[in-house]
This record gives sequence, structure tokens and C-alpha cells, in this order.
Amino acid sequence: VQLVESGGGLVQAGGSLRLSCAASGRRFSNYFMGWFRQAPGKEREFVAFISKSASSTLYSDSVQGRFTISRDNAKNTGYLQMNSLKPEDTAVYYCAADLSGQYPIDARKYDYWGQGTQVTVSS
Repeated sequence: VQLVESGGGLVQAGGSLRLSCAASGRRFSNYFMGWFRQAPGKEREFVAFISKSASSTLYSDSVQGRFTISRDNAKNTGYLQMNSLKPEDTAVYYCAADLSGQYPIDARKYDYWGQGTQVTVSS
């Protein structure tokens, strides 16, 4: 499956952005989906996870209550709604897909990745 993120940009602290992840090539509903981010000089970190049917979600402590992950399998698209953004949310955001969903917070277990979209939050 091919993944393409969009929706990143520059926003002031306290603002909102919605990232999209468009999937193609294979049936999107067969895959668990995750969002990760990577800031300069830091390792890629888990942000959020959603099951194939969207019945289950998981968030990192740093974004819990501010970010919402969702998906529309009919549109082959996943989303990350980001509210109350902080400067420390600045990073390149990646969506990823995995068939098993057994290790949702481990980036090494995801088989497919998008190219990333830059999110910059100014103070």
C-alpha cells in the first residue's frame, strides 16, 4: 500500500491542523494505521494508532486529549486532527500501515510509510 500525507504547515501555538493520509494500491481497510513524528535530532516517536475498523485507538501521553485519530475506509484515508498545538509538537509527521497491529507503538513493526509532512508550531 502507498501512503501520502498532506495537511501540514505553519500554525501558531494553540491552533489546529488536520493531517490526512491517502492510501492506494491495496485495500486500506486491511491495515492498522499509526501516526508517528520525528523532530530534528530526535528519534521517531509514536503519536497515535487506530485499528482497522476504527473501534480501537491509542495515543501517546504527550498528545492524549489534544489529538484525534480517525479513518474513512470508504475514502481510503486516515486523519490526525491536532488541536491545542504546542511548539514541542513541531516535527515531520508520518503515517504508517501495518497488517498485524500487534505492536502499535513500535515504528519498526510497520511495513508501509508515507513521505511525511512538516508541522511547525510557532510560539
